[in-house]
Amino acid sequence: MSITSANTNGFAAGVLAGLNRKLSAAAAAHGMPSSAMEVRLDHHYSAKAYTSGSGLSGHVVIRPARDTRFDSLQVLLMGVSQTRLDGVHAPSATQHTFLRLEMPIPDAAYPVPRVYEAGRVYAVPFNFVVPSYLTLSACSHRIESEAVSGHHLDDMAPDMARVEYTIRARLYRDEELGKKRTRILEASQAFNVLPAFSEQPPLNITPGDSLYTMSKTKSVRKSILSPKTGKVTLTAAQPGAVMLSPDGSTGTATSARIDLTYESSPSSSSSHSLPKVTEVTSKVSAVTFFGSGAIKDLPNMGNWVRTYGAEGRGSYTYNTSLGTTAVEGVEWRKQPISAAPARRDSGYGSDMAADHSDHSVPSGRRWSSSSSSSKSSASKPSSSPSVCHTASIQVPVQLPTHKRMFVPTFHSCIVSRVYVLWLTVTVASGGGSSSAKTTLGVPLQIGVEPDGGADPAGDGTRPPSFEAAMEEAEAEAFLRPRTLYVPEVEFERHALPGYGDSVGWRTAAAAGA
Repeated sequence: MSITSANTNGFAAGVLAGLNRKLSAAAAAHGMPSSAMEVRLDHHYSAKAYTSGSGLSGHVVIRPARDTRFDSLQVLLMGVSQTRLDGVHAPSATQHTFLRLEMPIPDAAYPVPRVYEAGRVYAVPFNFVVPSYLTLSACSHRIESEAVSGHHLDDMAPDMARVEYTIRARLYRDEELGKKRTRILEASQAFNVLPAFSEQPPLNITPGDSLYTMSKTKSVRKSILSPKTGKVTLTAAQPGAVMLSPDGSTGTATSARIDLTYESSPSSSSSHSLPKVTEVTSKVSAVTFFGSGAIKDLPNMGNWVRTYGAEGRGSYTYNTSLGTTAVEGVEWRKQPISAAPARRDSGYGSDMAADHSDHSVPSGRRWSSSSSSSKSSASKPSSSPSVCHTASIQVPVQLPTHKRMFVPTFHSCIVSRVYVLWLTVTVASGGGSSSAKTTLGVPLQIGVEPDGGADPAGDGTRPPSFEAAMEEAEAEAFLRPRTLYVPEVEFERHALPGYGDSVGWRTAAAAGA
């Protein structure tokens, strides 16, 4: 899947075209056509997606047009990310190789002497396993926190500017003078990877995280010209993660909870009806952050534009509609304001207002109070209502995996992908003709289920994961045979001396005298 702009696609095509021209020129210099080498993956097709632990087996096929002397054949599994930013004077391109595995080739696979003869077809087998984690050297730049490095090393995920996985084969010849190696032939085969990625803990959203809007307050009126009858506060929480199948064709359903709190205006009549929630429209935004340099912090936290706008970084957003959910039968519960439920762990204060009638409210648990909110509450008139009404609604979320290819949430050194679930709630005033819409934006995590049935070798010899190996070691230690024996006990006297001891001591003393 490509979500890049036309300029970025042109850039990637230009890079590949330039690489192909260089390889064709090198092959022509040695009298070899560029099609003399080919990488073939077994049971592969262009839309196939591999995951963590998947096996990649196949052959490097060589058809030399003339006798070709060589010294070594190199077969690599590579993961490369590329980004491009169009500057004022010239575009800046960045490439990062985050994965590089080399297949050891035994000497028995080479002909003796090492000459590929013209007219013959040679096939060198290879076998890789897509790793679950990257090496420590994959992320070595300066970071703001250790959590950033953890995300970067967990990443095996696709796309923004460009993320490409390839099996690359190279045929080398050593020069007689010096240590330089000449690349005679090169071929590659690209493939898709959806890495296994488990559900992560929910984010701790703060007022400085401009990407999300966890809570808002909206005024309620019977009509446009009528006075306010009250205000309704909507607060959402991060839903559970959507887990994709290993091939990305299906995804689990989740739901988002929205808590509503309605407070009537002191001047309004006590007989007016409560507001009605009529519908909720939802959409998901795929936000891709990219930069020409290493990303030092999580880009979805804080203010990406303000912090990194002058450092050659940007973002790209692609929206997908999820439809509209009709809401019926919302049950309002009456309770004292002092006993109203606390806000969920993420929210926004009123200083983050977007307009006159749409403003945010402070969170309750993580940053429960502030000086501005305490002052405003202290200055409320005594005529304010002592009770409020609360309600909750559940909004189902189902990603259209049959129409779009969703990749897991990931953070790498120069590319990151996150998702935002936008919920637009329509609230109508009770007994009136006016209605208002309020939009909340909550984080939506997308993961990938591990492929438990995949066996690269096909004979049950797949290496276990680290967690499985540790569990097996603990089980073996618990079930290990033990030798039970009764320890030897030496009795010692720790009592005070008695009368007999005193008599014996006196007798011994008299005899000595």
